[in-house]
Formats: sequence, C-alpha cells, structure tokens
Amino acid sequence: MSAVAVVVPAHDEERRIAACLRSLRTAAARVAPLPVLIVVVADACTDATARLAARGGAHVVETRSRNVGVARAAGVDRALELLADADADADADGDGDGDADGDVWLAMTDADTTVPPAWLAHQVARAGEGHDMVLGTIRLAPTTADALLVARHDAAYFRTRRFHAPGGAWEHPHVHGANLGVSAAAYLRVGGFAPLPTGEDRDLAARLIATGHRVARTDRHPVHTAARLRGRAPGGLADLLASLRLTPGPHAAPAGPDGAGVDCVRTPGVPGGGKSVRDVPVHHL
Repeated sequence: MSAVAVVVPAHDEERRIAACLRSLRTAAARVAPLPVLIVVVADACTDATARLAARGGAHVVETRSRNVGVARAAGVDRALELLADADADADADGDGDGDADGDVWLAMTDADTTVPPAWLAHQVARAGEGHDMVLGTIRLAPTTADALLVARHDAAYFRTRRFHAPGGAWEHPHVHGANLGVSAAAYLRVGGFAPLPTGEDRDLAARLIATGHRVARTDRHPVHTAARLRGRAPGGLADLLASLRLTPGPHAAPAGPDGAGVDCVRTPGVPGGGKSVRDVPVHHL
C-alpha cells in the first residue's frame, strides 16, 4: 500500500470539524510512515467549515451540490489527483508512469464523527489480508445523546449480535459512510459513489458485493457520531433518531421509511435482521 486518503464530507460543520480532524490526525500517526492525506469536502457551507478544515491540515474541496454522494465522489477524485501528482513528482524519470490508484486505500468518515486511534491501522490491516472493503460500526457520541435515546437506538442496532456465538466476531449488517474503507482499485472498478442524496454508502457496498469483492464487516474500532435529530442527508441517522424519540417504549424498533431502521441492512437468514431502503446481502467471511 502506497498511501491512505481519508475523505470527509461536511455541510455547515464548524462546531465539529476540528474534533473530527484531531481524531484523524491521531489515527494517521498510528500508520506512520504510511502517508495519510485528508480531504474535507465543504458542501454548500455557509459557515467557517472550509476555513477550519484548512487550518486543521486538510485539503479542502468546496462544492454546492447538497448531495452526499456527489460530495464523497468529489473528495475521492481530489484525493486521487493529489496522490497522482505526488507520485509523478517522485517518479525518478519524471514520466509519471506510476499507478497511484492501484494500492491506495480510501477511508470514509463524516464531519460530525470522531474516530478511535487504531481506526486506520485496523482498516490497513484488513486490506493487507486481501479485503477490498471494510464496513465498521458506530456508537452515538455520549455527549450528544440522552440515555433513553441511546437505549432505543442500541436495542435495534445490536439485535443481530445475539445470534452470534458468545465471544465470536459480530458480522454486523450495517453500512455507514462514517466508518467505511475501500481500496481505490475496487472503488474505481465499480464506478465509485453514485450521486445519491442518501444511501450512497449502501449502494457502493451492494455493487462491490455483487461483483465478488471481499468485504470485511467488523465491530472493532467503532466511530462516535453525533446524535442530532436534524441531519444533513434525508433518511439518514438523524431521521432514525427523530423517529425513535416519537416511538413509545425504550425497546421499540425504529420506524424508517420501510418500517425498520434506515441505518442498517437486511441480514439474509438471520431472524430479526434489519433492513433499509436498499438491501445489501451479508457475506460471511
């Protein structure tokens, strides 16, 4: 692997972008001397997100799409351009023949999220084992959610874990753009992120699985994401949490657009497996 690029879409995240970038710099230090490039996509921002991201050491791309799929794709494009330029500059004969995309790892998170110190190291290790994609899990940031909301969310989020052997790895059914990694080669082979206002992460995972790529699902090193009730993407986590606030009983299942949680995907053959707007089969690895 020649480099890691972290892409962070952001819309008016001046309150949270600094904490996100601090956590990413800590995670990047754990994979040194492997180069880590951080790209923040400031999408239709009307606040200081772009300025704060640049101050935090990120490369900044400004877009006006108000579309997370477009923003993630723009961030990946910029990251690969920067790495290709660096590869050409480092090329001994100056002809730029190096394949900058072939061994680059793309890590995804969100601007309202903080990652644990070993987050990138874990993704790089799974890539080294031959996986093309790593799908991680989330936790609600405790400073942004009350205990009842966390209990309601977790009751649905972890419901498939009880079907796994005690002590065994939980091959979870979730897909989150806030905790996702993919090889650049695999990403480009399937056409990258689609210009979807929500579900771009599930759509990418579905195409990778359908074309036989190796996907690792892991609950190690979950990220912490803000538990806000008014989100940036329609049908995302914020909408789910808002529905949980209106659901009677602490153990009620979330009521997404199709009657289940919108931040999880169906697990074939697993009783009680969740589903989302777009079903993605789970391949047990």
